[in-house]
Amino acid sequence: MAIKIIQGDITTFECDAIVNAANSTLLGGGGVDGAIHKAAGKGLLIECIKLGGCKVGQAKITKGHKLPCKYIIHTVGPKWKGGRNGEEELLRSCYNESVKLALDNGCKSIAFPLISAGIYGYPKKDAILVAIDTLEKAINQIDMNVTLILFDKESKDIADALYN
Repeated sequence: MAIKIIQGDITTFECDAIVNAANSTLLGGGGVDGAIHKAAGKGLLIECIKLGGCKVGQAKITKGHKLPCKYIIHTVGPKWKGGRNGEEELLRSCYNESVKLALDNGCKSIAFPLISAGIYGYPKKDAILVAIDTLEKAINQIDMNVTLILFDKESKDIADALYN
């Protein structure tokens, strides 16, 4: 099964689970995290408060609230510090832990944003390569529809150059 790569708004995507590129508090922030919290409504914040945060490379799950998905999987990506501080391993863990949570909760479809490539500074090309490689390895062993939703045209152009 191939990974579908599209440009769009993850908060409007219909699937079993979307992934939130969250900060460690899980209480909302900027970028995709802020957009997901805003679109999901106050119930998401209330549920996230009860989770007690999340460590980098890990993932936690909540209900979808007002979003067109059953679940939101929150994962905390690494901040880019030059690439020699375990960033790639932590980023791979974000994708793997998110897929594992989706499977554990019976999901057949999942949508990811490009984790860590916004305010956390991970170079977009490198982040796309890690995302696709990690997700391809994961879905070779499972039956799940996986979509990588890129918000900006620059990221989509990079992905198209790499994979088309």
